[in-house]
Amino acid sequence: MDRVSVSVCVYFEDPFWVGVVERTTEEGLSASKITFGPEPKSYEVYGFLLENYYRLRFSPAVETAVKELHVNPKRMQRKVRRQMEDRGTGTKSQQALQMQHEQMKTERRVSVKEHREAAKLRKFELKQQKKKEKHRGR
Repeated sequence: MDRVSVSVCVYFEDPFWVGVVERTTEEGLSASKITFGPEPKSYEVYGFLLENYYRLRFSPAVETAVKELHVNPKRMQRKVRRQMEDRGTGTKSQQALQMQHEQMKTERRVSVKEHREAAKLRKFELKQQKKKEKHRGR
């Protein structure tokens, strides 16, 4: 059976509130970044995730060690409290977001290059057509 663990961290990154969704699967950890405007309430974040989870663009998976241990409830509560105090993203999620950023950058470069080549070709064909029309007139 597939085990998927999802955690959400919301923090203030001047001038907006940002949420990082970390998804841990068998392949590894992948992350997605969400930009909120004003400070979101917890129910707003939850509602956003319910509506838009499948539309989020997750980064490629970064390999991570997944341990399955039974955790004492009090220890888990302390861990949650510490995580609530800590702000920011974990290093694995930062790596995942960086990989996603690089991937999107290369996709953008390819599309811009294709667009530029198409414009160049269109200009060239227009020039050729003008030459033919000028030649026809005589």
